[in-house]
Amino acid sequence: MPEKASSSTGRIAKSAGAVSGAVMCSRVLGLAREQVFAGMFGAGYAYDAFVVAFRIPNLLRDLFGEGALSAAFVTVFSDHDTNKGEEATWQLASNVLSFITVLLSLITLVGILLAEPIARLLAPDFAQVAGKTELTALMTQIMFPFLILVALAAVVMGILNTKGKFFIPAMASSFFNLGSIIGGVSLAWLLPQFGQPAIVGMAWGTLLGGLLQLLVQLPALRKTGFRFRPHLDLRDPGLRRILWLMLPATIGLSATQINVFVNTNFAASCMEGSVSWLNYAFRLVQLPIGVFGVAFSIAAMPVLARHAAQKDMAGLRQTFSSSLVMVFSLTIPAAVGLMLLAGPIIRLIFEHGAFTAEDTARTAEALICYSCGLFAYSAVKIMVPVFYALNDTKYPVISSFLAVAVNVLFITLTIDLFSFRAVALSTSCAMILNFLFLGTVLHRKLAGFALKQLAIGTFKIIAASAIMAGGIFGMRMLLQPLLAGAIPFQLGGVAVLIGSASLLYAAALHCLKLPEFDEITGKVRQRLGR
Repeated sequence: MPEKASSSTGRIAKSAGAVSGAVMCSRVLGLAREQVFAGMFGAGYAYDAFVVAFRIPNLLRDLFGEGALSAAFVTVFSDHDTNKGEEATWQLASNVLSFITVLLSLITLVGILLAEPIARLLAPDFAQVAGKTELTALMTQIMFPFLILVALAAVVMGILNTKGKFFIPAMASSFFNLGSIIGGVSLAWLLPQFGQPAIVGMAWGTLLGGLLQLLVQLPALRKTGFRFRPHLDLRDPGLRRILWLMLPATIGLSATQINVFVNTNFAASCMEGSVSWLNYAFRLVQLPIGVFGVAFSIAAMPVLARHAAQKDMAGLRQTFSSSLVMVFSLTIPAAVGLMLLAGPIIRLIFEHGAFTAEDTARTAEALICYSCGLFAYSAVKIMVPVFYALNDTKYPVISSFLAVAVNVLFITLTIDLFSFRAVALSTSCAMILNFLFLGTVLHRKLAGFALKQLAIGTFKIIAASAIMAGGIFGMRMLLQPLLAGAIPFQLGGVAVLIGSASLLYAAALHCLKLPEFDEITGKVRQRLGR
């Protein structure tokens, strides 16, 4: 591996390590939040309504949160920071913050006014249950301003990431979950005394969490030297470039909306609890997506943007290939582990209070189907920033619409056979297609990348994962009495299974000599050795 590329890979691994730790904290708190929901509301009327209500403002989150805005902003902000000096860079940041606040305030107002028609459009079958559509609309109105808060938090995160600060922005979502849990549970106990459903308290807690996610980053932002100056200039070339980069993604968002609409509509038409089972399962699969896919995406984005700004295509190619192998080395075994341990993990985390053994079985089935596409979902998180760095965002849009076509066709053909499971399996198939399409296009646009390195690395990862799977099978048979016992025994059994499987996989991959995995483990050893 060339010295310069190796330096970039090491920097990404180090940054991703910091982000992964913070994201792990956030995802664990997110699972704790889902445990609260499972224990208090189970899977059914109230939680179905909450999931659909939160999904409505969340439709726009990928554009204004973790997706297009963040990638477009980092690309342009890095260019300004490299080539145009501090004053122009901070002016751009103030202008973007002002523009986003005004635009999303208008969108939020419209969303609040049209909450009930939107709820009826997304989940028409809710109307068959008295009060379910009205409850969904009420919580939509409460949670819609979350969109403004998460978009502003994303811009602040982009500024901090470009300045080399990753840990605090990644920890911000932990404060979202803390606000959601503490504020939500407190209000869920309090509001029924005033004639409001307990689940409405969780909606207010979500809004409080979004506010904390923004506020916790502001002290770190101030330390970078940034001072917000209210400033709105629609003619600013930097703002226009960001919007131009976002435009294809905005079109692509309509594809995402179609997918979400189709999935939600089909899930709501299945047996009651289907929306909840799918949501609990996807929350679990988001743990490795966040810890590995999102973490490496956040860490790689400024490096890729800098290579592009410096016209260093060789460095960009090598950085991309190495990042992809690193993501595969973590997500492929994670997917295997989730498939083999879906039942014990869900039973341990969720099967308390109102959450039944039937809910565990159905959620496990959805989790297995989602896990099939885990590697592709995380890989796409690395691929899309490359297109932004190259100022070419039309291909992710084309890919999104291809995924929509596959999703609609697959669910239509299989929903009667697989019920709610068709939604999860279709999501995986669509994401694998997305990955294959974007990978093919990038290979052409980058005039080739290290396919041999990628193929050899992937083969080693699959071989090590197969060895790990054999170990899990044997260990699970030995530990079955613990896994069927009381919660402390379940906790011990699952911990032993995950720990021993991780060690077995790491040992196998070390023997197979995967350089990218050695980069990751090296950074971990450095951090632990301090």
